[in-house]
Amino acid sequence: MKYKRILLKLSGESLAAGGYGIDVERLNSYAAQIKEMVESGVEIGIVIGGGNIFRGLSGAGKGFDRVKGDQMGMLATVINSLALSSALEAIGQPAQVFTAIAMHPIGEHYSKWRAIRAMEEGKVAIISCGTGNPYFTTDTGSALRAIEIEADVMLKGTRVDGVYTADPEKDPEAVKFDEITYEEVLARGLKVMDLTATALCKENKMPIYVFNMDVEGNLKKMLTGDNVGTLVY
Repeated sequence: MKYKRILLKLSGESLAAGGYGIDVERLNSYAAQIKEMVESGVEIGIVIGGGNIFRGLSGAGKGFDRVKGDQMGMLATVINSLALSSALEAIGQPAQVFTAIAMHPIGEHYSKWRAIRAMEEGKVAIISCGTGNPYFTTDTGSALRAIEIEADVMLKGTRVDGVYTADPEKDPEAVKFDEITYEEVLARGLKVMDLTATALCKENKMPIYVFNMDVEGNLKKMLTGDNVGTLVY
């Protein structure tokens, strides 16, 4: 395998497969792909967004207090994390849910060392609640956790197969990058992740690999060295 330890960021919208809530087929597909990679020797930490259930920023736009809206979004990530851990354990892959906010007995309060120990024991460490603070996205939470758990790379599983010059769903002439630097992402204003997350990865030399997680088998292809996305470095 190309990497020994990864942080995989999954979007809540992907988990919903284009709808609302959790699509069981998509959930089980993710679980099977993740289990296969753990069995091949990769240590996996996961951060999941909550946009399929509630997004704090959109809630604030509808009149919710921003801090309470973001806290609701954090709870949405816990629901997704519990669903993924349940799907993994149902197929024999141990998983442990960590929460950035104390939430016993739903999950163990996150610490870097507990998460690393879980991964070293062959468990998937699912880290929920983002950073645990309002005004930060789960992208920033993913970047922070990737750096903390000393991952070799942060994988951003999305519904597009990499980083493009423009939104490929809106611009048919958009061109995909195989590789791109953090500086160019920031200079071009490309929507890889939010600016805070991108800057955090840049400062800590954490490479980001953007790929389409919804195509079954792409996680394995990426980890075995196939070019199925875009490397940001």
